[in-house]
Amino acid sequence: MEIEADGSTLRLHGDCVAQTTGVVREALYAHLEEHPRATVDLADVEVVDLTSLRMIAAASRRAHLEGRRLALRGCRPSVRRLLAVSRLNRVVEVERQPVSA
Repeated sequence: MEIEADGSTLRLHGDCVAQTTGVVREALYAHLEEHPRATVDLADVEVVDLTSLRMIAAASRRAHLEGRRLALRGCRPSVRRLLAVSRLNRVVEVERQPVSA
């Protein structure tokens, strides 16, 4: 898992699975401390599991309680389905993707 900060956006590259959750959690919480309106870009993430999505949901909930915002960007259809099936889409904001012409 590679993690790259670009302003208020945290870009993840690789697989976001249980084995990488700790590293992502540390980076995400540190990023939220610096950026009250943060975005996690998953466009370059091949695999996301439920453990990782639950961690992101917990970070999103905590951010909301602290008056901050955390949103996901670049979610693949499989990630959107997993968010819906797990009902985590009620907790995690997912930015709308522009409609292709």
